[in-house]
Amino acid sequence: MFRTALRNVLAHKARLLMTVLAVMLGVAFVSGTLVFTSTLSDALKNSAQKGYDHVDVAIQPHTSDKTSGNPGAAALLDQRLLDQAARVPGAASATGIVSGFTAIADKDGKLIGGGFSTRGGNYFPGQDGKDARYPMRDGVAPHGTGQLALDAHTADRAGYKVGDTVRISVDGPVREVKLTGVFTTDDGAVAAGGSLALFDTASAQKLFAAPGEFSEIDVRAAPGTSQDALKAAVDKVLPKDGAEATTGKQLADEQATSIARSMDSMTTALLAFAGIALFVGIFIIANTFTMLVAQRTKELALMRAVGASRRQVTRSVLAEAFFVGAIAAVAGLAVGIGIGAGMRTLMNATGAKIPDGPLVVSPATVLVSLGVGIVVTVLAAWLPGRRAARIPPVAAMSSVHATATTKSLVVRNTIGAVFAGAGIAAVLAATGMADGKATMALGAVLLVIGVFILTPLLSRPLIALAAPVLRAFGISGTLARQNAVRNPRRTAATASALMIGLTLITGLTVIAGSMQKSIDKMATSALKADYVVSMASMTPLSPEVAKTLSGLPEVTASSPLSYSPSRIGTDQQSLTGVNGKDIGKLTQLDFAQGSLAGLGGGKVVVDETTAKEKGWRTGSTFPVTFQDGKQGKLTVSGVYTGNQMFSGIIVDNAALAPHQKTATYNQVLVKTADGATDATKDALAKALGKNPAIAIQDKKDVSDGLAQTFSMLLNMLYGLLAMAVIVAVLGVVNTLAMSVFERSQEIGMLRAIGLDRRGIKRMVRLESLVISLFGGVLGIGLGVFFGWAAGELVSGSLATYELVLPWGRMGLFLALAAVVGVLAALWPARRAARLNVLASIKAE
Repeated sequence: MFRTALRNVLAHKARLLMTVLAVMLGVAFVSGTLVFTSTLSDALKNSAQKGYDHVDVAIQPHTSDKTSGNPGAAALLDQRLLDQAARVPGAASATGIVSGFTAIADKDGKLIGGGFSTRGGNYFPGQDGKDARYPMRDGVAPHGTGQLALDAHTADRAGYKVGDTVRISVDGPVREVKLTGVFTTDDGAVAAGGSLALFDTASAQKLFAAPGEFSEIDVRAAPGTSQDALKAAVDKVLPKDGAEATTGKQLADEQATSIARSMDSMTTALLAFAGIALFVGIFIIANTFTMLVAQRTKELALMRAVGASRRQVTRSVLAEAFFVGAIAAVAGLAVGIGIGAGMRTLMNATGAKIPDGPLVVSPATVLVSLGVGIVVTVLAAWLPGRRAARIPPVAAMSSVHATATTKSLVVRNTIGAVFAGAGIAAVLAATGMADGKATMALGAVLLVIGVFILTPLLSRPLIALAAPVLRAFGISGTLARQNAVRNPRRTAATASALMIGLTLITGLTVIAGSMQKSIDKMATSALKADYVVSMASMTPLSPEVAKTLSGLPEVTASSPLSYSPSRIGTDQQSLTGVNGKDIGKLTQLDFAQGSLAGLGGGKVVVDETTAKEKGWRTGSTFPVTFQDGKQGKLTVSGVYTGNQMFSGIIVDNAALAPHQKTATYNQVLVKTADGATDATKDALAKALGKNPAIAIQDKKDVSDGLAQTFSMLLNMLYGLLAMAVIVAVLGVVNTLAMSVFERSQEIGMLRAIGLDRRGIKRMVRLESLVISLFGGVLGIGLGVFFGWAAGELVSGSLATYELVLPWGRMGLFLALAAVVGVLAALWPARRAARLNVLASIKAE
């Protein structure tokens, strides 16, 4: 039986090719994902490890709410602690670290890098006058105000040389400084495409902290002193509850764990799409082996007649599946390794620089890839093999088994109806739950399974709707419709592969379009301000920015937004500071009680959720502990409906200022006399020194910025789901090709009675088109339902959510299904038309 299985595989190479390709693509996706994420994780870990080469013990500040009574404010480390750390037994040296966001403009005035990857720090020379962390490639280290050094990568890509003037920004205002040196570094952020600017320690403290204070102190161990021993010595000089010491190894391990955790989410997401591709491939595998078994019915019956048992027949089919799966898995692993290497190259080419490192192909990747390919193929072939073994030899020899019994169809349809009904009920129930994600996911799975089981039943009426159109193609169209419904189970399995891909694509499109609409609505309804000014990195703005904007003749109203930690009772609560006088001109909040008119002094407004949790209403008074630890009382003057832009407790900035060490603002809302125009925006940018670190956004920019994440994610998901669609195309090709082989005699008879080659081609193409459109209609219908249901779940937390049906894109998806059908039929149609008439008629 084993040799028979091997001969069958070799005898049906062409028919098994599409199955091999489908499994290979799925395995390639899995192995490529594992190779890429392992390579990226290993490179980031090695880069992070290099960053701690000069650190044996790190002293860092921490907040102790129990002892300080000061919400949110962590004390920085001072010069006295630095000196003490340098003198502890076993310490060779101690380095004071100061760091923060630093935007660097290139020679065209544009921001180099973006967000949190643009950092600044201090050059801390040792006794030899050099900082071992940052060897100078060109020039000298910065010394004194108005000087800086840049990492070599940033200097080279911006075209800066020693002696050039560089425009930078830390908290808003533009500063022009002289470039004194260019250094090399192993910093992981720089290796990943970020930038690093260095100042002398005194300048860095003024920019990022306060004179004489550090954000971290790194201690090097003397030869012969372990990190643990040094940490124990450092612990003795630390201020009580003001700082903590951590070994460099522990920091590196924590960084590695953090990287691994972040990579886990990416790996899980990519593997989910690989799973979808493999799931779609299951339909192809099951279809292929079902047809192979059907074509070899008499052969299997003869084997049973000469003594083969049912188990031997089943094992014979499974052995064929094992060979096919093994070949596909090995090929998929090889392709996946290439995909992993290509993804790293692609990311580097698009600017998302990945640290250098070897391509990582772990034993686990090899085992998982081979296991997935073989197991998926064998499992998909099990049911056809079992079905083949249950056919009585005499019945098989006379092909009595060909037609499914009424009982089997009733059982199948009953099971499908139960699954579909349970799925619909679960999805609908989830839309009314506070947290119904798990229930909705379960319902979606049940509904998809139910529809798949019912697809043979649905195929006849839905395909019958195409009859009037198909009649226009004459006998070819009529035959195509009859062929499509002749074997409903095969048609269902072929269409279901395409249905799953289009269900996901349509559902995601509906959700993304609806979210975009809600975000636009939110930005329009919540904001009356013409512009929102903020740092590109979302770090705090300097008070000078708000002062400059409020003094411009174009500006009629402005309000800086600040966020200050506080404690209300035993709960931590962030207070949002605004300009009480102008905030009503800049925002549009819906109030259930009171209004913004009463905001000022000790009077605040709160959102409905907070008011409900605390039991507050207009006139309620509550105690508060501010950021500096001082206590006070606030009175509720209004209760508003929160949204994505405004929520929590809103207080006048004048009431917060006395409790803040330095006033820092996250955003500034601006209303201008002429509204949002290009001229006004240019005037604001010019007043702020055309600072590349500051973003000046109108309502559309705010909306686009919020929606950009959804658009990027949607495009990425389209690309990933394209794999499932490609696998579905292979399924249609495979089904048609094997169907043509199965109907060789019939096609020969059609040719013999006058149907020409063009008619044969048209018949096969129309059959493929009908099956693909059938799958497309089911997929789009399910996708719209799931998109609506997911929107109902989201609408509970997003008040402006509104369902949007993207008719244009759905039409495009249906057209895509039609194109899939036409393309998939090219080779099978050509093959059918080229069959020899006499040889086909004599074929069994």
